[in-house]
Amino acid sequence: MKSPCNDICTIDRPSGLCVGCGRSLSEIAEWGSASPGRKREIFSLLPGRMEQLTAKPKR
Repeated sequence: MKSPCNDICTIDRPSGLCVGCGRSLSEIAEWGSASPGRKREIFSLLPGRMEQLTAKPKR
């Protein structure tokens, strides 16, 4: 499974999530060794996280 990384690697400090892909630092670190099932699990969380990140007011 292809990584959801899109080269926008910036961590949102309050949430701890990447604003480019929605993964946490631990999920990014484990991606290369994660099982296909774990990758699907992470992928399933990303749409909701990205929605939350983009709904935040910009400072």
